[in-house]
Amino acid sequence: MREKKRETFSSRLGFILVSAGCAIGLGNVWRFPYITGKYGGGAFVLLYLFFLLILGIPIMTVEFAVGRGSRKSTALSFEQLEPAGSKWHIYKYFAMGGNYLLMMYYTTISGWMILFFIKMIKGDFAGMNSAQIAQAFAAVTANPKLCVGFMVLVVLIGFGICAGGLQGGVERIVKVMMVALILLMVALAVNSLFLPGASRGLSFYLKPNLHHMVQNGITKTVFAAMGQAFFTLSIGVGSMAIFGSYIGKEKRLLGESVTISVLDTIVALLAGLIIFPACFAYNVTPTAGPSLIFITLPNVFNHMPSGRFWGAAFFLFMTFAAMSTVIAVFQNIVSYATDLTTISVKKACLINAIVMILLSLPCALGFSVLSGVHPMGAGTTILDFEDFIMSNNLMPLGSLVYLLFCVTKIGWGYDGFIKEVNTGEGLRMPETSFTKIYLRYILPLIVLCVFFGGYLIK
Repeated sequence: MREKKRETFSSRLGFILVSAGCAIGLGNVWRFPYITGKYGGGAFVLLYLFFLLILGIPIMTVEFAVGRGSRKSTALSFEQLEPAGSKWHIYKYFAMGGNYLLMMYYTTISGWMILFFIKMIKGDFAGMNSAQIAQAFAAVTANPKLCVGFMVLVVLIGFGICAGGLQGGVERIVKVMMVALILLMVALAVNSLFLPGASRGLSFYLKPNLHHMVQNGITKTVFAAMGQAFFTLSIGVGSMAIFGSYIGKEKRLLGESVTISVLDTIVALLAGLIIFPACFAYNVTPTAGPSLIFITLPNVFNHMPSGRFWGAAFFLFMTFAAMSTVIAVFQNIVSYATDLTTISVKKACLINAIVMILLSLPCALGFSVLSGVHPMGAGTTILDFEDFIMSNNLMPLGSLVYLLFCVTKIGWGYDGFIKEVNTGEGLRMPETSFTKIYLRYILPLIVLCVFFGGYLIK
């Protein structure tokens, strides 16, 4: 049987924006600004950038190399590159499962984003105080029909776009989303910076504050910076490897990883420029997690001149951030089906849409029908449990598998890996003895620190 021709991106820009769309997600917006302020402002940002350089970028390059070297998704990439008789391909089941697991709760949160965008346009939060907005958010999450309905909408939109193919669907739509997202963020950031009293928020966000670092613990601060640099790029479960499989050999992979990481970091920094000046301008205490997005910020927009407009713009950009990740990961999931079977892209989308809706039901119902289920103890939800398995376990341990596969003799091997990385033009990964020692011994230890650190600061 003749092998199916591999789809490709129409341009390098498409590859960069779709890959960045996968990396840029909700964690950039509600996690990065908060932990930056909590762990020392500008000092934390410097730590984050340092770990992004020595940790995040190399592992993203590893995933791209496996994808481009194999020309397959995670479903078959290990079989293409591993030595005969080895068992590296067993990890593909965990990687594929990780992509499904991520979407099992991400679709629910993305649905909330779309719903709040609609509510903000309608002016549903006008005149409400923070307690009333909190009640409104609780009412949304406790409504099973709303949560399931918008989750289903997200799944149908995502797979509907993927059904158009890599170029005609995913690349075409995500490119527009990413450009719109960045333009919206710049406009929102400029508006926040010119609010009266915004300078206090800017100082809290970016001024180095060693007191905060010491207060929260130097060790925890370092682990938090390592974790953010790691998790922000969506690495470890082959979500990036798939995009490597769609590109040619014209560009070296390290340069592509740097470009995508820079774009991801710009979005994270812009998020802080939007959130902190606005919160401090209206004396609203910034918090982390869902409460920041769904309770704190609607309260801020209520105080702001033309707040309904700016609030709608904020939730539109949040919707784009969420959906760009959903579409990118769905493309990964669709590629599993097309790599492993002979079915068409459209049929793979239809089957996986049904599967994804069923798998996402526990999280969507976790605040209503299944609110009595507390997987990790009192007060925890199904969403918390799914996120913990994904973020604290599959992503770091999966990254370790990818890394060791590429740089050890019992895997693909360092020589094959470095040849793939440095094929083409652009930024070259140094081919020195230190690079080999770093990738083979030092970087795996850093990844293990991320894994154990995730439990430390949980």
